[in-house]
Amino acid sequence: MAPTPPSSPTSPPPAAFGAGLSAYLIWGFIPLVFQMLGSMGVGPWETLAHRTFWAIPFAGLFVWMAGQGGQALVVFRKPRVLGLLALSSLLIAANWLVFIWAVNNGKVLQTSLGYFINPLLSMAAGALFFRERLDRIAQGAIGLAAIGVVFQAVAIGGLPWVSLTLAASFCGYGIVRKQVAADAQTGLFIECLLLGIPGAVFAIWLAQAGADHFTLGITPAAWLIFSGAATAIPLVLFAWAARRLPLSAMGFMQFLAPSMTFVLGVAQGEPLGWAKITAFAFIWAGAGVFAYGLWRASRRLAVAT
Repeated sequence: MAPTPPSSPTSPPPAAFGAGLSAYLIWGFIPLVFQMLGSMGVGPWETLAHRTFWAIPFAGLFVWMAGQGGQALVVFRKPRVLGLLALSSLLIAANWLVFIWAVNNGKVLQTSLGYFINPLLSMAAGALFFRERLDRIAQGAIGLAAIGVVFQAVAIGGLPWVSLTLAASFCGYGIVRKQVAADAQTGLFIECLLLGIPGAVFAIWLAQAGADHFTLGITPAAWLIFSGAATAIPLVLFAWAARRLPLSAMGFMQFLAPSMTFVLGVAQGEPLGWAKITAFAFIWAGAGVFAYGLWRASRRLAVAT
């Protein structure tokens, strides 16, 4: 659910650890929000529409608190930046839509696998698109993840499209956002506007057709509004923490959310055969190697500074 964070050579304040941990804990529990909405009959498209629309006021509040209102206005006068944010909006919307559908259709384990794969896929993309050097540790981590995907394909009798779509869309999102000349809060606010306005139009159309759930009572309305808060708040917490925490700390924490969703999927009774267990074993090994590489890099950075 989050891009690989930048490193920080400064001594991190305890509040930064709390913010980072809170962000990943929210991402770990967020499937329950969408499952609650699904149990009320709210479909993925309606959930996505309200999620993006109700994220606007929360994202706007954080832009105002950061004093970035002027920067947000400037973005609308820069066609290239606005175009990149429109593309990143489509990628994150695809990611959110697939995730919402998956957690309501018994594929929580596949979402977990996708977000374990994501940082490893991002490393490979960095080497491919930005000529970032992959050392042997990184190559080993990617190789282990690839083996895990093969075993997952065996387990489900085909490619794990949910996992691969989630990983690829978020990886693409990270690549596009890397090119955007705007702070994280500003970019998120613009993305919410680009997605939330058509989302509001869709929600109004559903209401006029008598097919919406927002107007059925305070409970579904409250959960739909909460989905917006649960979208914006962890992203802002992540952005704030990533600027203050070392690479290794954020690197380890980013595996917390998919670990939580793995436990959730197992607790909800999703089957775990030998092939799936083997797949996750290789993915976990790859994640462990990746985290070790981040730790080693941060140690070298600390010594150098």
